[in-house]
Amino acid sequence: MLNYQRYKRVPLIDLPDRQWPNRQIEKAPVWCSVDLRDGNQALIEPMVVEEKIEMFNLLVKLGFKEIEIGFPAASQIEYDFLRQLVERKLIPDDVVVQVLTQCREHLLTRTFESLEGVKQAIVHIYNSTSSLQRDVVFHMSKDEIKQIATDGAKMVKEYTAKFPGKIYMEYSPESFTGTEVEYALEVCTAVQDVWQPTPDNKLIINLPSTVEMTTPNGYADRIEWMNRNFKDRDCITLSIHPHNDRGTGVASAELALLAGADRVEGTLFGNGERTGNVDILNIAYNMFSQGINPELEIENIKEISEVYERCTKMNIHPRHPYGGKLVFTAFSGSHQDAINKGVHAMQERESQIWEVPYLPVDPSDIGREYEPVVRINSQSGKGGVAFVLDTFYGFKLPKGMHKEFADVIQKIAEVQGEVAPEQIMENFKASYLSSKEPFNFIRCETIDVGGEGGEADTRCKLTFKYHSSIEVVESEGNGPIDAVRNGIYKRTGIDVKVLDYSEHALSSGSHASAAAYVHLMDNVTGRATYGVGVSANITRASHRAIFSALNRLFD
Repeated sequence: MLNYQRYKRVPLIDLPDRQWPNRQIEKAPVWCSVDLRDGNQALIEPMVVEEKIEMFNLLVKLGFKEIEIGFPAASQIEYDFLRQLVERKLIPDDVVVQVLTQCREHLLTRTFESLEGVKQAIVHIYNSTSSLQRDVVFHMSKDEIKQIATDGAKMVKEYTAKFPGKIYMEYSPESFTGTEVEYALEVCTAVQDVWQPTPDNKLIINLPSTVEMTTPNGYADRIEWMNRNFKDRDCITLSIHPHNDRGTGVASAELALLAGADRVEGTLFGNGERTGNVDILNIAYNMFSQGINPELEIENIKEISEVYERCTKMNIHPRHPYGGKLVFTAFSGSHQDAINKGVHAMQERESQIWEVPYLPVDPSDIGREYEPVVRINSQSGKGGVAFVLDTFYGFKLPKGMHKEFADVIQKIAEVQGEVAPEQIMENFKASYLSSKEPFNFIRCETIDVGGEGGEADTRCKLTFKYHSSIEVVESEGNGPIDAVRNGIYKRTGIDVKVLDYSEHALSSGSHASAAAYVHLMDNVTGRATYGVGVSANITRASHRAIFSALNRLFD
């Protein structure tokens, strides 16, 4: 039996008058990418300098204005990477690079050396404050832990006074989610007192969910409590850094934004330690889908994915929101039918607002294509097959015909799995357009004789092959279809009834063709089926449709 009793529930804080549940996200936060630090350190094979530069250039192209580039005091490759950015003049004037360091003097010395020539930077210091780490890792009291934070802030302030560029400071009480909120506030306030921020020179206080320990509402309560209790709140940029240990990193970040956070640190596609950091693209596309400008240039997720996979050597999950290869597909028949109807409704109404069932965004808006929107397998229904024929090949099947042909494709799917659009079309041709047995239409000459008072108004001379015999027959009827039906009965004795008929253009221009659909019933057996005909001449297309249906009835 699963030994759940080994674990204790993480308590929520007492916040009965919480305000965040009644709020909505109104605008994008300040985004800070940590792909080159938190993301890179979690890779099986960390990026080399040139891969880091490619990733940095991508992040700049996407519109990130704050990019954490590494821990330059911790390794030579990260130090060299920063120097390459400076020496090759790759840091735009409106981009602030961020460097991480612990609150130790020799690390800070090395960090400021690495920043030489940088116009503006964020120096991000941190120390763990959680009750568990105070106890089992550091064996320190609350006052001793707080002293580490304030000593670090003092050192950054001293180095900043000598630095020719602009330095912003960020402080993180690491393992904030495992820290008593009253104590977290005490430490952050002590750092604030050292740094002395102003509304024009704010201190970034970053409250990380270093380990996701409870449901997202618990994180939101903590952020709102801190947001309410900071002194001189207008001098602080409240930042969050959620991880994804419980699989709810995006939800935690979104609720934290409702609770007062100004800034989000995360990575592309959620790469990071353990189950990952929060996925910035996921949050940004979520905002986009609600009509909010995410303030990132993310119109081409295919390009983003290609660079990400090349640099990180990691694959994006096929079900990853927005970026996965399968997220804009629909295997369910009812889903396919709803997508089909939604797309047609938008086109007919000329709507400027995207509203299509099962597709929260238009794939083309983010660099995806409509081609893979619907895929057919054994779970697909009649609407999906009809959608493929319409979208890819222009055949708008009558509604009654949807199931008839879908049954053909389902039998194939049950054997082989997914059926590609090309195979669907091949089977459509084989089922309705290519059959020559037992009937083969050759030609039909029709004359309008203008009948009145119930008299036949069309006379035809029909030539067709029945089994191995060429038949030529003259007949009359109330229109070309009826005249051909009567001719077939006259020559073969086969008695059929036309239940329905429809037609539409397949293409435009001087070589336009048309498709005709005839629903035909055998008056003897009561069996009914559809036939399809295609021709540049709509009358000939209707004749071919009759013979198509005859071949399906009497094959």
